[in-house]
Amino acid sequence: MPTVFTRIIDGEFPGHFVWRDETCAAFLSINPLTPGHTLVVPRAEVDHWLDLDVATNQHLTAVAHHVGTAISTTWSPPRVGTIIAGYEVPHVHVHVFATWDMGDFDFSTAAASVDPDELASNAKTLRAALRAAGHDTQAGEPGD
Repeated sequence: MPTVFTRIIDGEFPGHFVWRDETCAAFLSINPLTPGHTLVVPRAEVDHWLDLDVATNQHLTAVAHHVGTAISTTWSPPRVGTIIAGYEVPHVHVHVFATWDMGDFDFSTAAASVDPDELASNAKTLRAALRAAGHDTQAGEPGD
């Protein structure tokens, strides 16, 4: 049975995408720690990041770096954090998010829900920042 992330990547469930390529996709978290909180997810359904092949792991890290730079440009936080937790969904995903202090790393403070219009706006802003950084083909949604 496909994971919820595979179903988002395949378009069965909605997602606010900021990156898509042949190896992975990145979309906004529906329970963000901070605005723009993005999940970088391999297309391959792998439960634990240590089980990823090295090339896919390196690619996820590179995409997380690009997304993190866009988050930094957009929200100007003092830091951008990453977490690979893996308990919520059995499919590797890298959390990339703006941080203003260590409290931002606490999943118990994640938003229970976010207005879909706010998510769409944040995704559009991140896609624009990614395009401005030269990632045109990966950071697109039709019509924006």
